[in-house]
Amino acid sequence: MSNYKENTMLLLLAGAVIGVGIGFLFAPDKGTRTRKKLKGGFDDAKKEIKHQYLNATEDLKLKFFSKKDDLQETYDHLVSNFNHNTEDVIAFLEEKLFSLREQNIKYPNNL
Repeated sequence: MSNYKENTMLLLLAGAVIGVGIGFLFAPDKGTRTRKKLKGGFDDAKKEIKHQYLNATEDLKLKFFSKKDDLQETYDHLVSNFNHNTEDVIAFLEEKLFSLREQNIKYPNNL
């Protein structure tokens, strides 16, 4: 959703810059003044685009590190559960082994 908002803002900004540029071209003013105004408008647009880029870059970094932390938590949780389940399986197998040993003692020639 934020990608959509960022794209919309960039399109609006580009449209505004183009509109201002066309307005300057058709304005009844000297060419040198119009060119200075255009240069000022382009410089402002360039600063705004750079600002948007830096904000987007910072947002991406924050999202990346947030996802990295989430991934680490998920991994730790899985490892913890695996270790817990492993202990349960070992305990179950030890109980079965003990049971089999008892049966073997009771019926030694069962094989």
